[in-house]
Amino acid sequence: MAKKSVIAREKNREKLEKKYYLIRRFPTNEMREVRSLNDKWEIQAKFEELPRNSAPTRLHRRCFATGRPRGNYRHFGLCRHALREMIHQCLLPGATRSSW
Repeated sequence: MAKKSVIAREKNREKLEKKYYLIRRFPTNEMREVRSLNDKWEIQAKFEELPRNSAPTRLHRRCFATGRPRGNYRHFGLCRHALREMIHQCLLPGATRSSW
């Protein structure tokens, strides 16, 4: 199980990303159209004013059950450990268990 503080930090990042989504999208579209280097620097300055944790690249997918950041399956939203346990307990319909 991941630390509660780390999970809370990740949830805070998700809230900030949703809050600043439209504000971040507008300068990104501008940056593609502008050719002048000085204009691009001005647009970059707008990005630097925004909170760092509002960037979508700072988000990390976590296991729904345990909060584990690694070994996640997107389809289930679970890490490999929790997924295997749930399959063995027959809690996931359609998933077959394997042992080797």
